[in-house]
Amino acid sequence: MSASSTRPEPDLQWSGDARWELIRRIAASSHLKGSPRLCEFLFYAAGCAIRNAPEDATEQQIGVHVFGRPPGYNSSEDSIVRTHARLLRQKLASYFEEQGAAEEMVVEIPKGRYLPVFGPRSAVPPEAEVVLPSQPAPIAASAGAESAPAAARRSRWLLGSAVLLSLALIALVLWRPWRSPLPARSPVEAFWRPFLTGTPPLVIYSNALFVGSAAQGLRYATPGAQIPPGGGDYVDTYTGVGELASIHTLTQLFDQYHANFVLKRSLLVTWDEAQLRNLIFIGSRTENPSLRVLSPTTDFTMMSGPGFAGIENHHPLPGEPALFSRPEHPLTRDYAILALLPGVTPGQHVLIFSGLMTFGTQAAVEYVCQPNTLSTLLAKVRAPNGEIRPFEAVLETEVGGGVPLQTRLVTLRIH
Repeated sequence: MSASSTRPEPDLQWSGDARWELIRRIAASSHLKGSPRLCEFLFYAAGCAIRNAPEDATEQQIGVHVFGRPPGYNSSEDSIVRTHARLLRQKLASYFEEQGAAEEMVVEIPKGRYLPVFGPRSAVPPEAEVVLPSQPAPIAASAGAESAPAAARRSRWLLGSAVLLSLALIALVLWRPWRSPLPARSPVEAFWRPFLTGTPPLVIYSNALFVGSAAQGLRYATPGAQIPPGGGDYVDTYTGVGELASIHTLTQLFDQYHANFVLKRSLLVTWDEAQLRNLIFIGSRTENPSLRVLSPTTDFTMMSGPGFAGIENHHPLPGEPALFSRPEHPLTRDYAILALLPGVTPGQHVLIFSGLMTFGTQAAVEYVCQPNTLSTLLAKVRAPNGEIRPFEAVLETEVGGGVPLQTRLVTLRIH
């Protein structure tokens, strides 16, 4: 069953229902109109709430009817519903804080549940909105007027309420989860901050499809080839030594900041998951099919052919070559593309480490995990306000003894 087949028709079901009209406004807002899967999720779950069918708003049912998962799928291993629910909660909160600030009704999805809850917006007590005059107003001496002691008690109560309300608002501003992050303490933290906070990023490492065997030799499968039932002569479990070293380096970095990432080989990536996360690509486009689908770089691209590999420089600056190519024999130098670009959806990021060979990939990851080398890059890409601007760069690394030795920034384009 496709996801689109489960979406209720707004004009045929519950038209005129205030709850459904609210859902339609939210789905059409700038917060959700670019996220069709989140809209499907919202429509389906809201429909369950309106028809009072909580049994249809379970993780299993949403996975099947919204995300096309097979009935009885293992939701403990497939977190797609939980991931989307967390993002949908954030989108709803943003809508009611911004575009929907004047809505009289609000809807939220309580944590641990998937059935939306509708309710009136909490009103601020009228007393809290009273502005106390700087000088006490004279009290009229009439039969219907408050006595002076009662008025004084009321003023003190209002003043106390205003003070408590102010303190509560200050606490809310200081502790709300979307507050601006604190200034970074080191070059590494400044560069990696978007990937160390929030939803764990998706790390996608090279995983090319080969034909043959380790004993008889392996060769790249024909582009677009599909593994037949039983596997045949196809092998899809290989990656490079440099990619393994890169994952080890990233693991040490994320552990240092008590952060996590999700690791997947390229052939297993689903774009339903990828569009909800920051992405980190490890490895050459030749061996990373997911990176070939994305094709995000525009200034530098990987070129390859029989016995040849290089990085094409599409807009050479004075003194720059049009192609960065490594020597074949002996292999003493490798090149890599290092890029930080906007993500699949607004507000997200894509980080690319793509070497001509596995040495270049490893060297690129190490380059941005070490303060001394990363400082050189940050001096060029950091904006005056401290933000890291999107960029594409080429790195050159010396290779000796089968390991990358020293890496330098060759050229850079800031977007």
